[in-house]
Amino acid sequence: MIDLKQLAQARVLVVGDVMLDRYWYGDVNRISPEAPVPVVHVVKEEDRLGGAANVANNVAALGAQVTLMTALGEDDPARVVRDLLKSCGIDFLVHQDTSLQTIVKLRVVGRSQQLLRLDFESKPDHEILKQLLKDFSRVIEEFDVVVFSDYGKGGLSHIPEMIRLAKEANKFILIDPKGRDYSKYKGATVITPNRSELAEVIGHWIDESDLQEKVESLCQELQLKAILLTRSEEGMTLFEHEQAPVTIPTTAREVFDVTGAGDTVIATLAVMLGSGQSLKAATNLANKAAGIVVGKFATASVTAEELLNS
Repeated sequence: MIDLKQLAQARVLVVGDVMLDRYWYGDVNRISPEAPVPVVHVVKEEDRLGGAANVANNVAALGAQVTLMTALGEDDPARVVRDLLKSCGIDFLVHQDTSLQTIVKLRVVGRSQQLLRLDFESKPDHEILKQLLKDFSRVIEEFDVVVFSDYGKGGLSHIPEMIRLAKEANKFILIDPKGRDYSKYKGATVITPNRSELAEVIGHWIDESDLQEKVESLCQELQLKAILLTRSEEGMTLFEHEQAPVTIPTTAREVFDVTGAGDTVIATLAVMLGSGQSLKAATNLANKAAGIVVGKFATASVTAEELLNS
C-alpha cells in the first residue's frame, strides 16, 4: 500500500548526465524535391527534461524530495533546463562549464511518428567533475537514496569514489548502468540494466537457469545486493543475492513510447525504498509505473495518484 505521507519524507539525490529532450512536431504532406525524404512543416516545439533530469522529475512527480546534481554548459539549453527544473519543483546543485555543450536530443515528429533525432553534446571538464565530487561528499548525509543515472556522457567519471562515500554513509545506491565496464559500480545496492545492456556484460544466456547463474556471479563480483533486469514486454526480474529470482509480468496495456521508461523505473524504485518499502515491493511498484509511462508519448513521468489508481 502506498502511503503518500511516507513518500513525501523520502529524500533522493540524483547524480548524472542531464540532457534536454527537444521535440519539433509537424505535418508531413510531401516528399522533398531535393532528396527522397519527407518535408516536415513544424507547427509546435516542446522541451522536456531528459536523462538524469527526467529521473529527478519522476521522483518529484511521486511527491518525494529530490535534488539533482550535474554539470551544464553556459548556453541556451542550460537555461531551459534550469527553468524546467524550477517549474517542476526540483532542487539542483549545478556546476557550469563554459566549454561544455549542454546535451540536447532533438526529435522531429510527424503524424505521431519520430522521423529523425539529432544529438548535440560534448564532455564536461575534469575540474568541474572534481567540484561535483566535493559537493557530493558535503551533502550525501542529507539523503536516504542516491541514484546514479549513467548515460555514458562523461558526467560520472568519479562514480567509484561517490559509491564509496554513499556506502560509508549507509545510503541506498541505485544505478542505471551504461557500457561494458560494470566494475566501476562495485558496492552499489541495485543496478537496473535492460536485456541488451546486461548481455553486453555477461554475454547471451541459453535459458533462465543460465541467466540466474551468470547474474549471481556478477552480483558476487561487484558486491551488489541485487540486479533488477528490465525485460520490455516480459516485465522485469529481480535477482537478489542468494535468493530465488522473482519475475513480474508487464502491466502495460498499450505501448506508445518507451522513451525514458528506465528513468521511471529507477526513480520509482528510489522513492519506494526511501519511504520504507522492501526491495520486492518497490520493484512491483516500479513495474506498475513503467506500465503506465510507456502508454504516454515522449519523455514522461508517473504520479503517486496514477500508481494508486493502478
